Amino acid sequence: MAQENKDIQPQAEPYIVKSHDIHVDADYADWIADIKRRYRSAQVKAAVKVNAEKLLFNWQLGRDLVQKKAEERWGTGVVEQVSLDLKREFPDADGFSVRNLWYMKQWYLFYTQGEEAILHQLGAELQRIENQYVTKMHQVGAELSPGKLHQVGGEFPLPFALVPWRHHVEIITKCKSMDEALFYVEKTIEQGLSRDALINCIKANLYEHQGKIVNNFTDHLPALQSKLVQEVLKENYDFGFATVEHEIYDEVELEESLTKNVTDLLLELGTGFAFLGRQKELVVGGRSRKIDLLFYHIRLRCYIVCELKAKPFEPEFAGKLNYYVNAVDELLKTDDENPTIGLLVCSDMDKIDVQWSFKGISTPMGVATYNNIRIKDALPSQEQLAERVRLLQKELQETKRLMSKAGNAENSQSGKIDS
Repeated sequence: MAQENKDIQPQAEPYIVKSHDIHVDADYADWIADIKRRYRSAQVKAAVKVNAEKLLFNWQLGRDLVQKKAEERWGTGVVEQVSLDLKREFPDADGFSVRNLWYMKQWYLFYTQGEEAILHQLGAELQRIENQYVTKMHQVGAELSPGKLHQVGGEFPLPFALVPWRHHVEIITKCKSMDEALFYVEKTIEQGLSRDALINCIKANLYEHQGKIVNNFTDHLPALQSKLVQEVLKENYDFGFATVEHEIYDEVELEESLTKNVTDLLLELGTGFAFLGRQKELVVGGRSRKIDLLFYHIRLRCYIVCELKAKPFEPEFAGKLNYYVNAVDELLKTDDENPTIGLLVCSDMDKIDVQWSFKGISTPMGVATYNNIRIKDALPSQEQLAERVRLLQKELQETKRLMSKAGNAENSQSGKIDS
């Protein structure tokens, strides 16, 4: 036992930097902050490089399958064989499934088939995206040198390197046109959309609805802010996540259902919305006024007043919304924030009604519609179904009894006539 204790070496105590061992000043704090910034930058560059290289490989492999006319040359099973060969050579790598190889081919074809590479027709749009996200493009450009791009024919669109592969698959399999696909490519880059968020945007048909809301923004906002607001707001909102009790419901029930599912509501509204409250109280002239829903949009740097109407648009709705927008501008908005936006969401509208209602109103506002509200009592419960079945069976039995009775009476009458 003594020998065992003798063999045990004392462990070195950890060295702890004490306050008298180092003098921390502003220069040291700045230096540490710079180290952290550089490390984060290195992490981002590494992630960008890995993603860019994989996407470049996928584009090139898809191009090979198309340009080499692989199926005509080696048979219809060539994609399956390529998948097997790559999996055998790189057993730990993912992305070589047969389905994924078909996606690579589809990805390349989606953007290049047709008249001499449709990418030439979209050159201006792709260039605009590159210019708008020049910092991110610079990161990608540093990883994808002109030499590498030349190896794949120079046709690989640089903005694609900022979008994860699975996002590309969702886009090319769900979009009907190249314009629509590029719209979602840009949205993914701009907003950093997760795959689920991208799927929700496509499912909600954001491409068709965004920017088409009936509004007066160009009359009351600077050109750039007007454009941004129109990009953010939709002409129709899918409230399929919300449920009301009965087919006939009011604004209170609609509002309550939406705010119970506030996460889904924010996803439907889009990136940048922050929920500030329901029935937000404003005291004006000693009287309490309450806004249905109040939001703040981080990118727009402004409040958004949302009024809900469980009925078609009426002209007086615009006047009430105008009042609330003015109140928020006066009571909440600061000098460095942009003008408050009014958003009226109703079950239906006539665009002429809306446009005429905007005349004489000086605050920026838009009118949208909603759909797909779920009705709780639209489908009967199991108990109700069972009761209906029981009543139908009873009614059927009674009908059969009456028919049988009528038949017997008829036979009896017929017998009397015969006799």
